[in-house]
Amino acid sequence: MASPRYIVFLRTAILLLLIHAAHCFYLPGVSPQDFQKGHPLKVKVNKLTSTKTQLPYTYYSLPYCRPEKIVDNAENLGEVLRGDRIENSPYVFKMGEPQLCNVICHLKLDAKTAKEFKEKIDDEYRVNMILDNLPLVVPIRRLDQESPPLYQLGYHVGLKAQYAGNKEEKYFIHNHLIFTVKFHKDLQTDSARIVGFEVKPFSIKHEYEGEWNGKNRLLTCDPHTKRTVINSNSPQEVEVNQEILFTYDVEFQESDVKWASRWDTYLLMSDDQIHWFSIVNSLMIVLFLSGMVAMIMLRTLYRDISKYNELETQEEAQEETGWKLVHGDVFRPPSNSDLLCVYAGTGVQFFGMILITMLFAVLGFLSPSNRGGLMTAMLFLWVFMGLFAGYSSARLYKMFKGAEWKKIALRTAFMFPATVFVIFFVLNALIWGQKSSGAVPFGTMFALVFLWFGISVPLVFVGSYVGFRKPAIEDPVKTNKIPRQIPEQAWYMNPMFSILIGGILPFGAVFIELFFILTSIWLNQFYYIFGFLFIVFIILLITCAEITIVLCYFQLCSEDYLWWWRAYLTSGSSALYLFLYATFYFFTKLEITKLVSGALYFGYMLIVSYAFFVLTGTIGFYACFLFTRLIYSSVKID
Repeated sequence: MASPRYIVFLRTAILLLLIHAAHCFYLPGVSPQDFQKGHPLKVKVNKLTSTKTQLPYTYYSLPYCRPEKIVDNAENLGEVLRGDRIENSPYVFKMGEPQLCNVICHLKLDAKTAKEFKEKIDDEYRVNMILDNLPLVVPIRRLDQESPPLYQLGYHVGLKAQYAGNKEEKYFIHNHLIFTVKFHKDLQTDSARIVGFEVKPFSIKHEYEGEWNGKNRLLTCDPHTKRTVINSNSPQEVEVNQEILFTYDVEFQESDVKWASRWDTYLLMSDDQIHWFSIVNSLMIVLFLSGMVAMIMLRTLYRDISKYNELETQEEAQEETGWKLVHGDVFRPPSNSDLLCVYAGTGVQFFGMILITMLFAVLGFLSPSNRGGLMTAMLFLWVFMGLFAGYSSARLYKMFKGAEWKKIALRTAFMFPATVFVIFFVLNALIWGQKSSGAVPFGTMFALVFLWFGISVPLVFVGSYVGFRKPAIEDPVKTNKIPRQIPEQAWYMNPMFSILIGGILPFGAVFIELFFILTSIWLNQFYYIFGFLFIVFIILLITCAEITIVLCYFQLCSEDYLWWWRAYLTSGSSALYLFLYATFYFFTKLEITKLVSGALYFGYMLIVSYAFFVLTGTIGFYACFLFTRLIYSSVKID
């Protein structure tokens, strides 16, 4: 038998190999497009976003300059649910041809437009644009000048500031943009591929001679005299009757970055050293605890089974105590067994969806360049995994001597999705009330309902039919007709106490990664360390299984055979800690002040926590189910 030191070394080596692979590669998402000098480059505008309100709006919800005809891009299901609204813009670039002081339009503010701009500046909204499928970013220099810059998605609509010597805060708009298009040149074909799209926003009160007629020469920015905007010393104020000129420059910069690696700068936005060390530390602790639990369980069980099998040959058998005494009750169907079947089936559906999504993400098929791809994939996988949900719930239902498989199929198909749909519908109504682009349109809502009723529900029924046709799962021991009385339990075996204790370890496996996931969702950043996430998911799986088995074993040893629901709730209780952590994150990391935005946050986190409860509860339940069948089939019972 291998020594414990060797096993620890082997675990460490495997972990290091997994971490080395954690920076999984990604597929760029679209085929490369080659541009010759002078080719037109189409700049598209996307939604306005704010981390303070979490309510996206379309670009043209503000009175920005418009093209002659606004054309909507066809968005996929995930993009629509994210609130993306991609449209054409009046910005016209030509490959390799720099431009200075291009005037897009002239706008005179009235009370309504001034108020709209001020509200968006107050809420710190950012403008998002896209060029060749690359999002627009603002480079921010670090204190360490040698380090590469940080990048923030989109530029602020404007800012609030004070004039020197004046305490009154004024609103200023970013009306002059200096775009930098980075390209990688192919020396053989003389064509170029776009590898970067950056902007520096400025606020400048443009001056010109006479009345504005569209052809006036600017005094503040003139390509003929090479006068350019380099600062915001004379900013453009947002007030009624103010005239605003929207202008832009375009610079082209050759880059050594190849097209296949152009997303690297976006995906490495923050200092990832803390991320690496915290993740490795968390994984090492959890792996160590999991190894300890596994070793204790194996040694204890081996000794117990050997002892009980020896007792069978002696007169002392009648004096035996522990888990073997409840063999005639341990497989007695629990109360609300139908509900347990439904939740177990739904959990299998979730597990299948997440596992396949993770695999696709690790292989690079769901890169951020494929906007909305992750959410679309998860929705479709959820729908098709209904087949396994129906099968799992029907198998359990038949084992519990159930006869009405259609009833259990119906509940499996509707219970979890209906709960989520009601919460989602209420939240969507709140977003509609704010006239945000994040509100799901009627057509998309119809598509979601069709996926549910047209595909998911029939598949659940097919799975239930197949599962119910299979022979019932037979118990390894017979169940007594009269239930055994459960002796009084020690305080630490109280169901509520043991359930709450059981959820701590699974939550501990994910809470570090949870911070980065919440940051990517609510602070509008990219998350793409799916290699790490997959490792954390595997560790969550192991931890849920092991902690449930340990507590289930202790419960059976104290002659309490009501393990079915407790096994589900033990690992499922980690969802409570997830929601509490989300609440802590809300008050410490976010600056949300609006009631609607707070309701959206807690509404969506409630859905996430509910889904996490179903997933982790199912993992713990099936681990305990297999464990009890294993130990009771391993001992000789008369």
